[in-house]
Amino acid sequence: MNSRIEKRLGVKELASKIVSAAEAAALIENGTVVGMSGFTRAGDAKVVPEALAERAKNEPLKIDVYTGASLGPEVDNHLATVGAIRKRGPFIADAGIRNLINTGDVTYVDAHLSHNAELVRQGIIGPIKHLIIEAVAITEDGLIVPTNSVGNSPIFAQYAENIIIELNISHPESLIGIHDIYIPGEQGSREPIPMTDVQQRIGEIGIRVPLEKIQAIVISEEPDAPSLIVPADEETQTMANILLDFFRAEIKAGRLTNSLMPLQSGVGSVANAVLEGFTNSEFEDLVVASEVLQDAVFNLIDAGKVKFAAATSITLTEELQKKVYGNLEKYADKIVLRSQEISNHPELIRRLGLISINTALELDIYGNVNSTHVSGTKMMNGIGGSGDFARNARLGIFVTKSYAKGGAVSSIVPMVSHVDHTEHDVDVIVTEQGIADLRGLAPKERAKLIIENCVHPDFKDQIRDYFNRAIEATGGHQTPHILEEALSWHVNLAKNKTMKQEVPAQA
Repeated sequence: MNSRIEKRLGVKELASKIVSAAEAAALIENGTVVGMSGFTRAGDAKVVPEALAERAKNEPLKIDVYTGASLGPEVDNHLATVGAIRKRGPFIADAGIRNLINTGDVTYVDAHLSHNAELVRQGIIGPIKHLIIEAVAITEDGLIVPTNSVGNSPIFAQYAENIIIELNISHPESLIGIHDIYIPGEQGSREPIPMTDVQQRIGEIGIRVPLEKIQAIVISEEPDAPSLIVPADEETQTMANILLDFFRAEIKAGRLTNSLMPLQSGVGSVANAVLEGFTNSEFEDLVVASEVLQDAVFNLIDAGKVKFAAATSITLTEELQKKVYGNLEKYADKIVLRSQEISNHPELIRRLGLISINTALELDIYGNVNSTHVSGTKMMNGIGGSGDFARNARLGIFVTKSYAKGGAVSSIVPMVSHVDHTEHDVDVIVTEQGIADLRGLAPKERAKLIIENCVHPDFKDQIRDYFNRAIEATGGHQTPHILEEALSWHVNLAKNKTMKQEVPAQA
């Protein structure tokens, strides 16, 4: 055993469990439920899933795969496209598995990310035959130390019959100590989660498991797949500026201070770009309490704006991976990684008063948000943690560009084609056109504000016409709709590849 491996393997007796990826993959039985580490392309099992994909090319193999969130190409592309995944949950984003879900070849179970642990406890997910988990080390007292995500690994480890560890020696040893693993007890006899401050540590640095559960250890040096976020553009910068002005108004009104409240920012380019907007602002001593730490968070730490950041995953572009993991000691005392059951827990989100910033796929004139489905039927990605945060946050903010597909699609429609977040969970909407603060407003008041402030000019007359006719047709109902037309924009898109329609000239 070479010194690099020996250094990471605190329990020396486990050396006898070291096998090849192919040997570990051979332990996975056809038709079983498999938990895998990983959350948004970070900390995911890699070499064993690749070996499983090779195995599936030569023999029947279908398994149910549950993770923390989206994974890198080894599972959500390679393993999926060889037909080895029967069912997948709880979050996806890779185009490979997305296409298979939309053709019906993979069954997909979408879920709020904070709910998965309870589904495991109740046996809805399971029985879990194997957990495949990437680790940076196994400590002398038998703790499995995850790499750069925690996700659902603690609850999977607790309930899995067997554990296969991918000991990834390419990850820096300085990851040891940044995790805070706390597993709540059973509902009905559970104590309050003992956290009143984001920086507070309440658990252990690794996942404690009976050593007899560890069935195999595979040595890996595969890096994480880089994040796919793209740099900010003029419109996302405009959205960031609009949101910063909103926070300034909240401070003036006495509802916030200059350090705001703990910030959560969803996965993706728009939310990351909006968070980047804080870099050259006057805000300081910011705290992040999110599910993913993206590029913007580390740039804000470097800029002296963020003093502490907690999440369940670190997901970075290739450039930031080199910068952060090559100098992790610089950030180690400013970050912590927890299980998604804790990072996304409604109890903590509400107690800590988070400001939640997530991305909408589309929204309607009354403030209902679709985060997941294109035209109501095709899965784009899972709901992720946006619902965990939006419903329980002090401020539930959704950001989106006002248009898509080169201007053929309006992101704001009369009625969303699929509802992930009802109007009751949406406080503020921001597009590059402006902002709509919906707090304390009735449906028709919300509609007027969204139409005037957030809709793209190319669609404003069209959507205003619909709203006015809906009021007239219903006699002023609480939430006016013309049901025959409410989804006509989506129908027109399907037929003519555009939502644009002619608006009759006013008499």
